Amino acid sequence: MSAPLLIVDVQIGFINDFTHHIPERVGKLIGSGEYDPILFTRFINVPDGPYSRFLNWDGCNCEPESNIVPELATFATPDRVFSKSGLCGLPNELTDYLLKQGIEKVYVLGIDTDMCVLKIAMDLFDIGIEPIVLTDCCASTAGLQAHLAGLAVLSRNIGATRLLEAGVGDRMLAAPVKPSKN
Repeated sequence: MSAPLLIVDVQIGFINDFTHHIPERVGKLIGSGEYDPILFTRFINVPDGPYSRFLNWDGCNCEPESNIVPELATFATPDRVFSKSGLCGLPNELTDYLLKQGIEKVYVLGIDTDMCVLKIAMDLFDIGIEPIVLTDCCASTAGLQAHLAGLAVLSRNIGATRLLEAGVGDRMLAAPVKPSKN
């Protein structure tokens, strides 16, 4: 029996030296056929929202930055992509979908471990759906320390037994170094 896979904010605007490996790892998971349905969240930085007003950050406010990465775009059908603004966690439409389907457990992965992945996993926990965070398929745009901080907070709040490796990380904790373009 397959289980839902929730891919959090794996978008063009969040790919950097610390997160570039995530699309390939997620693609491997999807290719395994072990997960169904495949669900996505997509962060949209709304004009005059808190990121612009308080942090002076205007990234991911339009395409192409707000788009799901090309490697995963074919799996991101419109009925399975749930947009959200800010650290709102689970969008209402996604909450309604999960509850209506009677889903009891969701595998969660994505970008940023210390922000949106954390918030969504905790929201799932709060509504009585068991979140399983696939740690080798998560990363933070702020680097390894932020990723580890997110995992530490998740361990305390949803339980360490809900943090698992998917087995697609090539036994590396940090992002692999990108090959140089010569």
